Amino acid sequence: MNASDVYWVSSTGRCNKGIGIWDWASTHPDTEPDVVLDCAGDVPTMETLAAVDLLRSHFPDLSIQVVNVVDLLRLQHESEGPHGLSDTDFDALFTTDKPVIFANHGNFHVHGFREEGTTTTPFDMCVPNRIDRFHLAMAVIDRVPRLKNVSATVREKFKNALIEHHQYIRTHGEDMPEINNWQWTAVPGPGLQCEQEAREEPL
Repeated sequence: MNASDVYWVSSTGRCNKGIGIWDWASTHPDTEPDVVLDCAGDVPTMETLAAVDLLRSHFPDLSIQVVNVVDLLRLQHESEGPHGLSDTDFDALFTTDKPVIFANHGNFHVHGFREEGTTTTPFDMCVPNRIDRFHLAMAVIDRVPRLKNVSATVREKFKNALIEHHQYIRTHGEDMPEINNWQWTAVPGPGLQCEQEAREEPL
């Protein structure tokens, strides 16, 4: 899955009702999550998926729930408008007590554009705004209690990756190949298969 695929999957209406859990991108979808990664928009969604990929490779037992938002009005309470969620629906998506890392509430940690940085490359624009895969992955490490004492080496690896990125882009003027060429490689789950079927249907 590349950036255009992410945009199509997150914006199509066939299986998406403005907000929903992506089981195909979540890890251990049948268990209680340790953390919820929430995303809105094509670039934050791509970086969120890349962060899930990083975390899954280093912490295979970590349960991550991925929530994608197409209609931001869905995040308000149902008493505020027709698109809003009930308390029950909101808690089902975000839990009542687990950390929520939102790329673009008490347990919410929002990462979004802060008007930081200059126009360089797509990924380089994400880094100063902390919506890149490495900052998102470190935010999970910092907020999931059981990872704090076992993740120092991994966290240092992510920090070093950001330093390497900084040096590479200043030398070559483009993102590193592993950033430019990254693709989601997990086996598609039912949610993605549904989207693929919709994409293949004739108009």
